[in-house]
Amino acid sequence: MIDYKKVSDNELIAYYLEGDMHSVEVLIGRYKDKVYSYILMIVKDSDVADDVFQETFVKVIQTLRTGVYKEEGKFIQWVTRIAHNLVIDGYRKNKRSSVTDVNVDVYNIASTDNLLECSTEDEIINRQITEQLTALVDFLPPEQREVIKLRHYCGLSFKDIAAITDVSINTALGRMRYAILNLRKYIEERNISFSE
Repeated sequence: MIDYKKVSDNELIAYYLEGDMHSVEVLIGRYKDKVYSYILMIVKDSDVADDVFQETFVKVIQTLRTGVYKEEGKFIQWVTRIAHNLVIDGYRKNKRSSVTDVNVDVYNIASTDNLLECSTEDEIINRQITEQLTALVDFLPPEQREVIKLRHYCGLSFKDIAAITDVSINTALGRMRYAILNLRKYIEERNISFSE
């Protein structure tokens, strides 16, 4: 009996190609939340995100079946790149604005999920902080905004971010550094205080 939790992505792919249908379900299950969050972050529409998500994994399965997939990196990077390309293709087909120009609604950067209990006043303060930070992130240049969102809202590593955005890890790290510096500058310029 296979312990699917301990099996690598590449082993799951091999099992799938040998006829084990459950292995591809496990593989998709490992990354569905990250991939869906990434798509939704860009398209900002759950119906469109659902369609792109399904199309992404249909393409993944088709590619795996044809034997074209090569182990050139992490599976998640490859899947996210497919999703990214499908989103761009969708925008081109619909003649919408560029993906990098889209202002994305973001997840809670100052999440209070890890706090045991919050008073109503604490919740209001945390919501205001989140709204202020979200507004400031939207002022960042597109490349910096993208790396902030991929790192903090999608939980991707810098290696994954570099692969998805087709830049070096150093470039991704540099964009994050400049994004943080710019956010600090915006906070100082606007005299924003995050203390209670």
